[in-house]
Amino acid sequence: MYSLVLLLVFLFVMVAVGVWGMKKTSTLNDFFLGGRTLGPWISAFAYGTTYFSAVIFIGFAGRQGWQFGFSAILIGVGNAFLGAMLAWLVLGKRTRVMTQRLGVMTMPEFLEARYGSNHLKMVSAVLIFVFLLPYSASVFKGLGHLFESTFGISYDFALIVLVGITGLYLILGGYFAVTMTDFIQGFIMLAGAALMVAIMVSKAGGLGSAIAAVSTRYPEHVPPASQPSWLTIGSLVFMTSFGTWGLPQMVQKFYSIKDEKMIGKAAVITTVFALVIGVAAYSTGVLGHVFFDAGTVPRLASGGVNYDLIIPTLLTAHLPEILLAVIMLLVLSASMSTLSSMILVSSSAITIDLYKGYLHPEVTEKQSLLMIRVLSGVFIVCSYVISRMQVGFIVTLMSLSWGVLSGAFMAPYILGIFWRRVTKAGAYAGFFAGSGTAITLFFVLGPANSPLASSIAMVVPFVVVPLVSLLSPRLDEKTVHEAFGA
Repeated sequence: MYSLVLLLVFLFVMVAVGVWGMKKTSTLNDFFLGGRTLGPWISAFAYGTTYFSAVIFIGFAGRQGWQFGFSAILIGVGNAFLGAMLAWLVLGKRTRVMTQRLGVMTMPEFLEARYGSNHLKMVSAVLIFVFLLPYSASVFKGLGHLFESTFGISYDFALIVLVGITGLYLILGGYFAVTMTDFIQGFIMLAGAALMVAIMVSKAGGLGSAIAAVSTRYPEHVPPASQPSWLTIGSLVFMTSFGTWGLPQMVQKFYSIKDEKMIGKAAVITTVFALVIGVAAYSTGVLGHVFFDAGTVPRLASGGVNYDLIIPTLLTAHLPEILLAVIMLLVLSASMSTLSSMILVSSSAITIDLYKGYLHPEVTEKQSLLMIRVLSGVFIVCSYVISRMQVGFIVTLMSLSWGVLSGAFMAPYILGIFWRRVTKAGAYAGFFAGSGTAITLFFVLGPANSPLASSIAMVVPFVVVPLVSLLSPRLDEKTVHEAFGA
């Protein structure tokens, strides 16, 4: 009963914010960037809530908590200080200044303006649309499992509800509605995460008893020969922390902040937010070793551990209904914010970068606004279809998407905002080297090593881009001057 009431209130507020946001959204800039008028708190919460979704609370925390033991908590700490704080401090100011100077709204537009190549904009827009689909589907899948275990409703019906509500407030209100709902959802996530880990530690007999139990039972559940190496752990920390530096939906948060002077405050807020959420999520996953043994841990039909059901099963078995309702809203909040950001970036890739920017530059502002709303709906439907097909593990889907997108964009974007000497050929080489490496290694090394494959794909372009840039013709001075100023 508590769960249903809280859910209905939550969904009503989300739709109301969407209607409110529609009144403030009259241009494409308003819909995609909120007019570049957002303060540090809104921007920080938008970054943090986009960072964490059902993927961490369902797939990642369950899988890594069981396989890695206490080492899994290092992922949350790395995400906070490397993926959040360092990203804001290193990239925030230069990204905000350069994108405003160039008058661009998206990652493909940035690459076009920075390197003078509309073809690079076209291929990057297609890549974004294609590879954000499995990422988005993985989030829907995690939410569907949570609703199924919490409410006892079917996975299919849960997906339909989630698709409908997310689509409604996003299509109505655009980025303004997304950031306002992110701000509300952020506080729900903080409260829910803190309560979740506190109650589970208490159920485990206190912090000391929980640590002792995990220390004893982890080697029994995961024999030393099967425990992940430090290379695997390090590559996962690297992928989930630095991978955000190249993801278009994360970089977008730097574009929209009102003033670069606010970036320091946004960095601190985001770091605290990420630390609470990350540590709480992975700690709960680790506690699975206290409450499950080899015989009671959720299993697949094949006999393997069903990592996607570890945390839903754990929470529904050990939390009171009212707290379970809060946790449900926590995961729902995290996922809806992530989904809305990915949907917004994907639909913009087609509307702003391909249709308006490449095929029909003469299209009016009103037509563009209508098109991005329609395409947001199309992307949601496509994500629903993929998640309905139940393709693969959540972690595997997300790792592939992160590897391809971050591998393609990170080096051309980061080197492009710091180094004048990067050339068009260097940007192209880095783009294809990163995405190609991610896809190739994913199949060569196998899904189990997808974090390592993704990490290598992020690093390779940082060698390729400078090398090709030094061996290829310089960009014309006008293009460089427009990007860096005098």
